[in-house]
Amino acid sequence: MLKAWRWWWGILLAFSLLAVSRAFLPLPFLNEVVIFSIYTIGCNFLLGRVGFISFGQPAYLAVGAYATAFYLFYFGTNPYIGILLGLMAGVVASLIVGPLFVRLRSDYFALVNLALAVIVFYLMQKVLAGITHGDNGLWFLTNIASTPVLDLSRPNHFFIFAFLVALAVWAFYKYLDDTIYGAACLATKINEDKLKFLGYSNYNVRLLAFVIANTTTALAGAMYAVYLGFVSPEVSSPSRAADPVVVTILGGVGTLYGPIVGAFAYTGMKDVIAKYIGNWELFIGFLLVFIMLAGEKGIWGTLQPRLEKLFFRNKAATAEGEKTSR
Repeated sequence: MLKAWRWWWGILLAFSLLAVSRAFLPLPFLNEVVIFSIYTIGCNFLLGRVGFISFGQPAYLAVGAYATAFYLFYFGTNPYIGILLGLMAGVVASLIVGPLFVRLRSDYFALVNLALAVIVFYLMQKVLAGITHGDNGLWFLTNIASTPVLDLSRPNHFFIFAFLVALAVWAFYKYLDDTIYGAACLATKINEDKLKFLGYSNYNVRLLAFVIANTTTALAGAMYAVYLGFVSPEVSSPSRAADPVVVTILGGVGTLYGPIVGAFAYTGMKDVIAKYIGNWELFIGFLLVFIMLAGEKGIWGTLQPRLEKLFFRNKAATAEGEKTSR
């Protein structure tokens, strides 16, 4: 029982707080936070587990968003099928560019991904303007059909759906962290030679991580498309390429729940500070400098050891008391 609690406590705590926050926080804010956190967790996995810093996440976000948008604008009305197509498009796109990109390391990987974001932005804005409608974008909110059980055309139902998707995504990444593959990802970041000595392929480990992370990003793009009922080239804008990296550092690099905490903090500060300061990014920049100088742990990276100590100390004391009473 204690072992199961140790596995689930973080997920239960994070998503219980998210569910409770629905009672006093605006629904649009929560929907943005949930999707943004899904968007960020892929970047967090690449940076924290594999050592890849990617400024190309808007490209993969756009792949998922436009795949969903094309279906809902030109072909069908079912939002679930649209999201599934966006997810599949993320897998295909990652498998196309991944074999080339993961051979690069450090700055080269970051720059080639940023270049991809620029290319995708230009394609959607200019080259494929006849299909994407350029800067005017694709509007398909009225095309989205009502669906049984959870009607994704309704914001409150969409929040429940996004909540369940996020819960599944976090459980999946938690599972990855606890597997041999998760350890191999960390090993390829820290000591490539030792991983190779153990018989694993650094290239295969990185490629799979690349596909998993960017497919997750494409899922977030598909969810953005359905939630907004609109997609434009701005979704792949290189000017927003640093956003998932910023949220990753803000929440805590390599921490499982850093993306949720970082998305809450980033979105909240943006909404509040923007009311008083036009260049709200300046405040975020100062905060990131402070976090980096304080030890690079981020908000969740700082809180996690204290919460674990509090929870498990109480559980251990309870278990010891029960054993003594017997």
